[in-house]
Amino acid sequence: MKTLKGPALFLAQFVGEAPPFNDLAGLAGWAAGCGFLGVQLPTWNPAVFDLRLAAESDDYCDEVRGILAGQGVALTELSTHLQGQLVAAHPAYDLPLDGFAPPSLRGDPPARTAWATEQLHLAARASRRLGLTAHATFSGGLAWPFLYPFPQRPAGLVEEAFDELARRWRPILDSFDAAGTDLCFELHPSEDLHDGVTFEMLLRRVDDHPRCNILYDPSHMVLQCMDYLGFIDIYHSRIRMFHAKDAEYVPSPRQGVYGGYQPWIDRAGRFRSLGDGQIDFASVFSKLAQHDFDGWAVLEWECCLKDGETGAREGAAFIRDHIIPVTARAFDDFAASGADRPTNRRMLGLG
Repeated sequence: MKTLKGPALFLAQFVGEAPPFNDLAGLAGWAAGCGFLGVQLPTWNPAVFDLRLAAESDDYCDEVRGILAGQGVALTELSTHLQGQLVAAHPAYDLPLDGFAPPSLRGDPPARTAWATEQLHLAARASRRLGLTAHATFSGGLAWPFLYPFPQRPAGLVEEAFDELARRWRPILDSFDAAGTDLCFELHPSEDLHDGVTFEMLLRRVDDHPRCNILYDPSHMVLQCMDYLGFIDIYHSRIRMFHAKDAEYVPSPRQGVYGGYQPWIDRAGRFRSLGDGQIDFASVFSKLAQHDFDGWAVLEWECCLKDGETGAREGAAFIRDHIIPVTARAFDDFAASGADRPTNRRMLGLG
């Protein structure tokens, strides 16, 4: 068995315009002060991290590592969640998703998709230069508007969407393979890959590509009323990243898992700071240890109630207290008989 690394923090929710949240050194120093040992970097804000430069320059990558080391934290992974969302976007979302792309590409979906695809290839090269073994992203969604079918979906619609999804992602997966880095899809409502079944639908279409993997975040499974512990047992061989994020779902007589168009604070299902929700993290960490997950436990803070800086500080301690230093020997080794194969056969009456 292997011991998880952590605690680490995904910085996306904390980037801001005022110090210490407006540059890499400030963010890293603040995260270290909260008790984190690593940081996961978003790649869509050049003021914090320049993705193109990282893909092209060992010197820049050395500089990034040096800044983080100087603050006492390691770089765990890069994230292209926003760019991944644009690799496959249904036209219904063109206007709201335009904000994820550079201003010069807005209103031009084909150009936006081409840019997003290039961003993923850059992320593979940057991950290689930085020596990273995993990368976080979203799949995007072509079929998502047809999730709950009325009128019924035409035959072949979903299959066509996933065929296209595979066509777009296969070359990206190959780039990550060349980089020696696992591409980990965060399974998330609004993405075509939002549960185990949809992940398998893509995996089959990319011929079980070795770099097609999962970012495990149990909060999204709670909000879909899934068995988030059983999920680990089924998919542990593909789980290469872990977001520690809490959630709660309180059944309501007035709304269901879709939330009734309500803001987060008024939904039956909502994200919470670590320890404030319903997720059994003792069992989550136990199952990850049981299945030899040795990646980072990364806090993704999203909560509709608690202040983010408070949630980060509490979350670092929460993760640290849940990481299991795995044992190197069985608890009953003291009673071992030391029997060899002939003795075993005699014990079984086999001569």
